[in-house]
Amino acid sequence: MILKHEGFLAEVSYHEGDDLMHGTTVNTRATLHFAGDNLADLQRAFADTVSEYKAWCAERGVDPEKGYSGTLSLRLPPELHKRVAELASTQGESINQFIAEKLEQAVCAG
Repeated sequence: MILKHEGFLAEVSYHEGDDLMHGTTVNTRATLHFAGDNLADLQRAFADTVSEYKAWCAERGVDPEKGYSGTLSLRLPPELHKRVAELASTQGESINQFIAEKLEQAVCAG
């Protein structure tokens, strides 16, 4: 499950034998952890954690969101890599242009 709060995202997990649900942010410079007994508590803990983190960042003049370089390493099965290269070539594009275009279409459609 993914939680969202003020543009921040967190993955939620639950481990057998642990009575808490745990959350970890995915798009912050620092890794933020929080927990709750139930979904309402977890959401409240997430909101509190984000609020505290944003205040901490503001005090230090730090951008709270994780930066992305735009460089992505991608592993594909060799046959798929070949098919992507061939299709990109027939469209007069580099593999990078082809993949970026397809990802943009998928993200915009979702």
